[in-house]
Amino acid sequence: MKLNTKLLHSKTNKKYSENSTLPPVFQVSAFAYESAEDQEKVFQHKASGYAYTRIGNPTITAFEQRISELEEAAGGVACSSGMGAVTISLLNLLSAGDEIITTSNLYGGTLNLFNDLEKFGIKTHFVSDLVPKELDKHFNDKTRVIFGEVVSNPALQVMDIKSVSAYAHERGIPLIVDATTVTPYVIRPIALGADIVIHSSSKYINGSGNSISGIILDSGKFKWDFDKFPALSDFKKYGNLAYLIRLKTDLWENFGACLSPFNAYLNVLGLETLGLRIEQINKNARALAEALSKTPGVTVSYLTLDTHPYHDLCNTQLNGYGGGILSFRVGSKEKAFKTLNALKFVTIASNIGDVRTLAIHPRSTLYIKATDEQAAAAGVYEDTIRVSVGIEDSEDLIDDFLQAIESANADE
Repeated sequence: MKLNTKLLHSKTNKKYSENSTLPPVFQVSAFAYESAEDQEKVFQHKASGYAYTRIGNPTITAFEQRISELEEAAGGVACSSGMGAVTISLLNLLSAGDEIITTSNLYGGTLNLFNDLEKFGIKTHFVSDLVPKELDKHFNDKTRVIFGEVVSNPALQVMDIKSVSAYAHERGIPLIVDATTVTPYVIRPIALGADIVIHSSSKYINGSGNSISGIILDSGKFKWDFDKFPALSDFKKYGNLAYLIRLKTDLWENFGACLSPFNAYLNVLGLETLGLRIEQINKNARALAEALSKTPGVTVSYLTLDTHPYHDLCNTQLNGYGGGILSFRVGSKEKAFKTLNALKFVTIASNIGDVRTLAIHPRSTLYIKATDEQAAAAGVYEDTIRVSVGIEDSEDLIDDFLQAIESANADE
């Protein structure tokens, strides 16, 4: 099956009770048992079943299974947010004294997380790009993971997954990627060598801006060295699945980062139209970027533009999909605010991946805690506007942004 068909007719969406076409919403805290013995077996993971929604729920399982099938993963664990997923994915395998290598152009919330991990004895090294010559500057015997975004938000730096995963695997460490901005419709990172994939499913997977959630997917292919990763040593009998089993039965349970059943259900609903939305969003974003690039006084960053440094990798690895995010600079913070305030129907909001187009001034919001150097490395300046393009008619989007820019210029 091709992906749009698979979104509706995959193996994992044909098992619902009463032959329903969508998973029922099990909006409960606990599940009853006929005997204490039966309940004990479930708590000991010696029998299938559900005991308490913090540690498992059929609606959440249905969501996890559908994403896992799309990503061709061994399994997945849904979390209460994308940031929860990033946090748990790292803490599941790291200990105090371990080190991470990542890029300096990450989403602002993830940058803040790495600062917090320093307090737990986990050090992060930032490089300008995940390429061997940069990775070599910081790789040492304490390095335990390479982390990066497949397409960074909003810098739009594209990771060459094949080369980075090869580098990591030669040194016995995994590659964890955040694929939020690209989705399984555009790319399957596991097929290219990634070991663990994360989505903030609040974004394109959900698609309507109605649920906060995240998901961690394990390829089940990485061969864990349990001396190098002692956090997984109690699960060594599971071999390549040690990461997934610990995640599901230990760390995720104990941190309480569970997703609500109703939000899982809303994500399943959104997932079914993922392909249609991504096609329209990419078409709109390309049209808007091209129009803005012809506007005097405006500098645009979008992957399909010939001027973008990752244009070629976009064509090869992402099959020409530029994504739904673009950013543009207008000359000053004052003009950026005036442009945003002059928009007639584009919404000023901090999310991405919504059906409606959203715009934001990232320096004063998402990167408010970052230094000027950190913000610049992430492609964020005082005059930057980030746009998450929706599914409106592209002509209306172009007209709205052009009139807003014109209005901001007229005030000078």
